[in-house]
Amino acid sequence: MPDPRPRLVLIGPPGAGKTKVAKRVSRALGLPFTDTDKAIVAEHGEIAAIFSEHGEAHFRRLERDAVAAALTTSGVVSLGGGAVLDPRTQADLGEHTVVLLTVSPEAVGPRIAGAKRPLLAAGGVAAWSALVEQRRPVYEALADATFDTSHTPMDVVAQRVIDWLIEEES
Repeated sequence: MPDPRPRLVLIGPPGAGKTKVAKRVSRALGLPFTDTDKAIVAEHGEIAAIFSEHGEAHFRRLERDAVAAALTTSGVVSLGGGAVLDPRTQADLGEHTVVLLTVSPEAVGPRIAGAKRPLLAAGGVAAWSALVEQRRPVYEALADATFDTSHTPMDVVAQRVIDWLIEEES
């Protein structure tokens, strides 16, 4: 019987390319793909609306539920940027292979411009940088490997992740 846990979990700041890389990795390996932010949207509506109508604490509860469910599935999982803030999620990730995707402030600017990201809405790259600096210790503590997406095409990053994963498993 196959292991019901994800083969790989991707974490990192908003705009790092977690969803894009995870989709490519899952497709290349023939594995299912789960994006916890997309799961939340499918069940509860747009994240910006959840923040606006119910607040961040409510969103984080929904996010924790989505993460807990995703971590019981097989395949590749992409977590929202703040999902790692929950201590239960941090503990759960200790049982998984975790890849951190990073991106520089210069490279993330165009990626987050005009995006509906509640915690970045007013502050742009400056708000993003402050958020990343606050979360960096948690990201780094949870990661088994780190890949930067700043100046590398997502297809190349995905292949590097696959190569690393295969080497880790052998």
